[in-house]
Amino acid sequence: MKPYAPACDRNRDPILAVLQRHFRDRRQVLEVGSGTGQHAVYFAAALPWLRWQCSDRAEALPGIRLWLEDAALANTPAPVALDVTSGPWPRASGEGGRFDAAFSANTLHIMAWPQAEACFAGLDGVLAEDAVVAVYGPFNYHGACTSDSNREFDGWLKARDPASGIRDFEAVDALARAIGLRLVEDVAMPAHNRCLVWRRGGADVVLTPPR
Repeated sequence: MKPYAPACDRNRDPILAVLQRHFRDRRQVLEVGSGTGQHAVYFAAALPWLRWQCSDRAEALPGIRLWLEDAALANTPAPVALDVTSGPWPRASGEGGRFDAAFSANTLHIMAWPQAEACFAGLDGVLAEDAVVAVYGPFNYHGACTSDSNREFDGWLKARDPASGIRDFEAVDALARAIGLRLVEDVAMPAHNRCLVWRRGGADVVLTPPR
């Protein structure tokens, strides 16, 4: 039976609206932490010009394969095993072997902070010079939770694993800047989540923190 996450069905259309804007001129996307595989098949079907490369830790791959096989899309190659701390990081197909886009949803608050650092360091080696990176999930701003529900979620995460927790936008943005990415959009999403989009060579945006 295919794994299923109800949240993927709830957030996929708002995320897709962001990807349609920022991935319209992209060709090869690396998804870090594909989870169930639901997002991959939905976005790959809606964005057929993209080659959508799934990746996750080895134990997640059988479930992802079930979603990919059931959808039978031409633009979703087999998922690859990726542990962000140890690699190996996949290469894009074709000359150069670099992805011109990356996407990740609901991963940074599950990772320990050293894993988040390793994730951006790993992306540095596989992204093209003009790459676009989109990351979805909850974020704190200026060290503060943006809602009571996010504060409760952060407490639940830390009770389960003290190394996890909602990340500060400013700290994540610093990791992105360290590999040449500049924020181009910060989009409010349902359930007090955000979709952050960076681009190598992009211009900074004026950020208004959520209230």
